[in-house]
Amino acid sequence: MALNKHNWIVIVLIVVLAVTATTAGIFSSEGPGAHQYTSIRGTIVTLYGKGLYRDMSAEVAPQGIAQDYVTLLIGIPLLIVAFFMDGKGSIRGKYLLTGVLGYFLVTYSFYTAMAMYNKLFLVYVGLLGTSFYSFLASLLSFNVYEIKSNFSPSAPFKTAGGFLMFIAVTIGLLWLSIIVPSLLNGTIVPKEVEHYTTLIVQGFDLGILLPGAFICGLLWSRKAPLGYLLTPVYFIFLSVLMTALTAKVIAMGLLGYNVMPVIFIIPTFNLATILCTIQILKSIREPSHLNRKFPRKVELTM
Repeated sequence: MALNKHNWIVIVLIVVLAVTATTAGIFSSEGPGAHQYTSIRGTIVTLYGKGLYRDMSAEVAPQGIAQDYVTLLIGIPLLIVAFFMDGKGSIRGKYLLTGVLGYFLVTYSFYTAMAMYNKLFLVYVGLLGTSFYSFLASLLSFNVYEIKSNFSPSAPFKTAGGFLMFIAVTIGLLWLSIIVPSLLNGTIVPKEVEHYTTLIVQGFDLGILLPGAFICGLLWSRKAPLGYLLTPVYFIFLSVLMTALTAKVIAMGLLGYNVMPVIFIIPTFNLATILCTIQILKSIREPSHLNRKFPRKVELTM
């Protein structure tokens, strides 16, 4: 199958923009260093003070750098591999491409909305736009009415579906434990808001990503047609995102922050997500032309 010229252009653009964004985040170091800042709410916040994320808090900026490493070393290579697999007609490749594009979409939605304004704003916007339309095009390229036949009956429907619903509820309760107490005691604004406008991550998770995870888990466990489409994509996306979250927790631990008990919870969820993803991908039946083996001996005839 020939690779679409327009897909080439968009994927190359995503790769170039992502390399630019991640390397700038990792290697920039200019600035005065950590210093205190009084937010509009009167809260004293310690700013990171260095590099691209100098105006972000000293707790959040290292997490952004940790995610930049994951995007650079895992996300971008996966995107390239998935694109070539999809170009050869691999169904696993199509799922992998869609899921990784979903990771780029969510990541740079957060960077566009949450990162303090910096010189790479248009790069974030470019990544948001290209990943959104590429993700949408890749998702719509599946034939949802025939997709069930691509999966083996041995796929982990109950296990993976139940786990996805469990993780959605668990993380949802974790975020609510940050938000609800402040509403009940009258302080309204949790300390985790710091000097930002609002809780961007928690808002996107509670409003879109966690309900989406629960619905995908439910559809998959019931073997609904949309489950065959959405759930493998969600697991691939979640595998990369949870890897980034694990890197963030490790980075915070190395800097001396208290990371208990998430240092055990997040890596465990990450490992379970990856294992479910592998089992789902293994259950996919590839087209016959990808399973065809070349003959050991080739005879030349005149």
